[in-house]
Amino acid sequence: MAPPIFTLHPGTAPLLVSLPHIGTHIPADLHADLVPRALEVEDTDWHLDQLYDFVRELGAGLIVPHHSRFVIDLNRPPADTPMYAGANNTGLCTTRFFTGDPLYRTGREPDAAAIAQRRQTYWQPYHDALNAEMSRLQAQHGFALLFDGHSIRSRLPWLFDGVLPDLNLGTAEGRSCAPGLRHALAQVLQQHPRFSHVVDGRFKGGYITRHFGQPAAGRHAVQLEMCWSTYMEEAAPYRVDPQRAAALAPVLRGLVHALLAWRPDA
Repeated sequence: MAPPIFTLHPGTAPLLVSLPHIGTHIPADLHADLVPRALEVEDTDWHLDQLYDFVRELGAGLIVPHHSRFVIDLNRPPADTPMYAGANNTGLCTTRFFTGDPLYRTGREPDAAAIAQRRQTYWQPYHDALNAEMSRLQAQHGFALLFDGHSIRSRLPWLFDGVLPDLNLGTAEGRSCAPGLRHALAQVLQQHPRFSHVVDGRFKGGYITRHFGQPAAGRHAVQLEMCWSTYMEEAAPYRVDPQRAAALAPVLRGLVHALLAWRPDA
């Protein structure tokens, strides 16, 4: 039986945490189109559901998809326009690994009809749920906050030069949230010098952050892209390193507490 498109745990606080790239399921009817390596879903944002599970005890909501980003990328625009102009990008239905290697067997890439079908089946329900939950939170609290959690290998030459900072806070260069919220979250990162960080560097926030972050309308969104090396081994089988994860936990809790403490009139 196929898994559901997503699982939503509604919260009571004005915060929703989204983890759009933790899914690992690839439907069986796509297996023959993909190169065998793809079935290992190496570009997954591994273990984030485990790292962020604490948000529910704090009253925040949590939404997690079940299908791999190799099926469709929930953090890309529905029109499949590039997220970062002038840089290598992966698309709505990516045809490449983060290494730049082909994801599909030659001639088996999805055509426009297949992409439209996947968008309707997987992408649209997730975004409808995000919008509905943000609307519910805003109606209840007068504003809504969205935290989009991601992780990635620290070295990926096809996507970026050198080594990525450990923690990458994205606010669409300040457009997706109030300045005070951006400042509060940046202060949390500064309080943990063990981890290097940057605000609106290479990863400024994907489609979810840019689309749902509308401060003038009472909706504020931020993205955190963090390196796998902050909490896990960067090679298969991609195990969590308990010591590294324990060191990272106060940072994630600090960010979530800062979000929960923030108010638009502060």
